[in-house]
Amino acid sequence: MSEHLEAGTSRSGPLWQDDYLAPPAIPTGERPADVLNVIWRKNEVFLDIGSWALGSAVMVIWPNVMLAIYLFHISGTAVAKWLIPLYAFMFGPAILIILYSLTKPVPPPIRFNRQRREVCVPQKDGNHWFVPWETVKAVGTAVSSVGQHGRSTQGLLVIGFPNPNWGGKSEEGKEYSLALSCGGGRTAMVMWECIRSYMEVGPEAVPPCTYDGTERQGFLSVLWMMLSQVGRKLKEGDVGGALYDSFFIVCLGAPLAGYLQVQKLAPPPDLTNPEVLEWSKPLPPEQWAKRSPELERAIQQREVELADTTAP
Repeated sequence: MSEHLEAGTSRSGPLWQDDYLAPPAIPTGERPADVLNVIWRKNEVFLDIGSWALGSAVMVIWPNVMLAIYLFHISGTAVAKWLIPLYAFMFGPAILIILYSLTKPVPPPIRFNRQRREVCVPQKDGNHWFVPWETVKAVGTAVSSVGQHGRSTQGLLVIGFPNPNWGGKSEEGKEYSLALSCGGGRTAMVMWECIRSYMEVGPEAVPPCTYDGTERQGFLSVLWMMLSQVGRKLKEGDVGGALYDSFFIVCLGAPLAGYLQVQKLAPPPDLTNPEVLEWSKPLPPEQWAKRSPELERAIQQREVELADTTAP
């Protein structure tokens, strides 16, 4: 993410688009939605975001597996003979990687501290970066491909954390990136808005975390929970939200993704370094860090723009 434009701008080509979301961390105009269940822990001091992407990997593989089953159903035996090896070659390694990842420890979360306006980024060597919030970068990127079955789009929300102690001698250690396979576009915006709203608005503006304080559940329990959420939104008149959730359930295999994640993330891992634990303690309100004047002006300007676009 070395090349980065200002938030609110986009670049696109015939089959790709990049939407720059931060810095500055201005509103996207979208409602926060944790579509990949990356919020592991939330309180008045910090928000933990998980980088364990098993659920997103399942939702990338699921539609292709469903397409394979459909093609097997409509094709004859002769066609199926070459379709089966083709799909095994394309998705077999990914499925094996998912199964292998279920046996490995879950990596620690990235912690966003709204009172200090800093982000704790754990590193593989056991060290931690404390990154100023207003330097964090975010971009939603989407890439499309066109084949005989139509156009398909895949994308990421990529969040970059510049190393505050980078010496400038080499590119190594300059930045840490977190990539979430959410599809890019609007979905990347609603996921980024979870983090941005927590830091700039407060915990009440962010959906509740899925795993903190929960127990492991069976597949049918996870499926029933998701279907109940769809039913609740229909009763509230939120037809768009219900259709949005139904798309993830049917087309992206959200129940299976949720079930596998619950097995590993109930409860989610925590940060145990003494320095991080001290950094995570609440501060008196008078000691809370404040927005920079530049970010304050950018947010106010963006809110005016959003109000103008929604005005009748």
